[in-house]
Amino acid sequence: MRLLPLAPGGPWRGSPRHLPSCSPALLLLLLLLCGCLGVSGAAAAAAAGSRKPNVVLLLADDQDEVLGGMTPLKKTKALIGEMGMTFSSAYVPSALCCPSRASILTGKYPHNHHVVNNTLEGNCSSKSWQKIEEPNTFPAILRSMCGYQTFFAGKYLNEYGAPDAGGLAHIPLGWSYWYALEKNSKYYNYTLSINGKARKHGENYSVDYLTDVLANVSLDFLDYKSNSEPFFMMISTPAPHSPWTAAPQYQNTFQNVFAPRNKNFNIHGTNKHWLIRQAKTPMTNSSIQFLDNAFRKRWQTLLSVDDLVEKLLKRLEFNGELNNTYIFYTSDNGYHTGQFSLPIDKRQLYEFDIKVPLLVRGPGIKPNQTSKMLVANIDLGPTILDIAGYNLNKTQMDGMSFLPILKGTSNLTWRSDILVEYQGEGRNVTDPTCPSLSPGVSQCFPDCVCEDAYNNTYACVRTTSHLWNLQYCEFDDQEVFVEVYNLTADPHQINNIAKSIDPELLGKMNYRLMMLQSCSGPTCRTPGVFDPGYRFDPRLMFSNHGTVRTRRFSKHLL
Repeated sequence: MRLLPLAPGGPWRGSPRHLPSCSPALLLLLLLLCGCLGVSGAAAAAAAGSRKPNVVLLLADDQDEVLGGMTPLKKTKALIGEMGMTFSSAYVPSALCCPSRASILTGKYPHNHHVVNNTLEGNCSSKSWQKIEEPNTFPAILRSMCGYQTFFAGKYLNEYGAPDAGGLAHIPLGWSYWYALEKNSKYYNYTLSINGKARKHGENYSVDYLTDVLANVSLDFLDYKSNSEPFFMMISTPAPHSPWTAAPQYQNTFQNVFAPRNKNFNIHGTNKHWLIRQAKTPMTNSSIQFLDNAFRKRWQTLLSVDDLVEKLLKRLEFNGELNNTYIFYTSDNGYHTGQFSLPIDKRQLYEFDIKVPLLVRGPGIKPNQTSKMLVANIDLGPTILDIAGYNLNKTQMDGMSFLPILKGTSNLTWRSDILVEYQGEGRNVTDPTCPSLSPGVSQCFPDCVCEDAYNNTYACVRTTSHLWNLQYCEFDDQEVFVEVYNLTADPHQINNIAKSIDPELLGKMNYRLMMLQSCSGPTCRTPGVFDPGYRFDPRLMFSNHGTVRTRRFSKHLL
């Protein structure tokens, strides 16, 4: 099937025309006027008359890094990781699909894009999101300001296609080709918006299995796109999100694989927030069998993603475009399977939920590199815009471009901390299947172990430096509960040291957290507690009335 771009009279009536007939001088002038000549090497190449680099962003759904989520992806690791750079400290600012994806698209922390959960009421693909944030996403900037043709295929945001928010006819600003899944991840029996037109798929593997459909339509794009403009592709797979439906040829793989029995598996979450403490320890045999099966099926679904990556890179190579293309592979959040006796989900503040894979290859990136630099998915947009040569000072993004890290820039000054924030979900009613539980819990399993609650609302500073590998978190609940972990001594986050850590350091982390939770743009990139330029004034911990300031959590979704 041949894909057609959006019609000239569609959402991009004001998009720039193709520029192949321009003289080099005129092309340079136009690029300067549109703001797409920055200081990067990619911009210098464009100024010299060669086409700017292409970019591909591959996004998995719920793929962890801590529990071995990359293990099944042997081809992906060889084709991207071994041919470029693997980041060992890549994080998401919110461990839930829609807030995290909104952060990727906008380059902003959740408190600035206001997507707090996976519902329309939580601003997930709402009309407010469409009006305020979609015009300023990095793909919109690539299309309108930098002359990129842009292609999207797969899961967008969890509530995309909702009738109350424009349905499948809505095409977010910035996309030349739009091939988006209605709502949440599925593998069969789903509906796609193809440039605003609904198309239903059934359950025939050869024509309907979503990961393969995304692979095929991506290959079609590479064959039929314009060769006069650079391109950006975002391919968002359903795997390894539930319902974990593997392709037929992979349904019997990994039969001897089980969820990792690491040090925090099936133990009680002592000295942790009440939601973690309520988990039943030890887990029942049936619960363990369930999560082992889920873990195995997640890996099975990823084998089709591995095939997708291989097909895509082979086609890029065949078309002579691989050497001029940056390829990013990452996930929207991590996952847990039995850690602290929580069965399966994400949403929590711990490494297994907030840490994700990040592999990048492309022009100027040396092979077989590993970077320990602290990066977050709010950095993806700035990095890709930097590759396109766009002046990042013109954006309102909270993240930073890590293109200098990819290029091996020496003596680079980089951040030492990031913000992690989450607003818990739950209604003020008792779950009828678990009447013994208090109102406000959600995501409950049959044995009444719940993965979320309305006051599972927290904010954390995740810090890495040569002195400390630290996480400091505060909850918005009646306890004003605090969790602190020294991950150098305690990588599995078993021991909460909030009551034993140096009070002065605790005060600094509390203040840093307040600053980050209210930051915007450049103020999100100020020196952290362990940076040489950090300055701490204890008087700032107190209000004008002499009382201690406390963290402020938003009580409003929008």
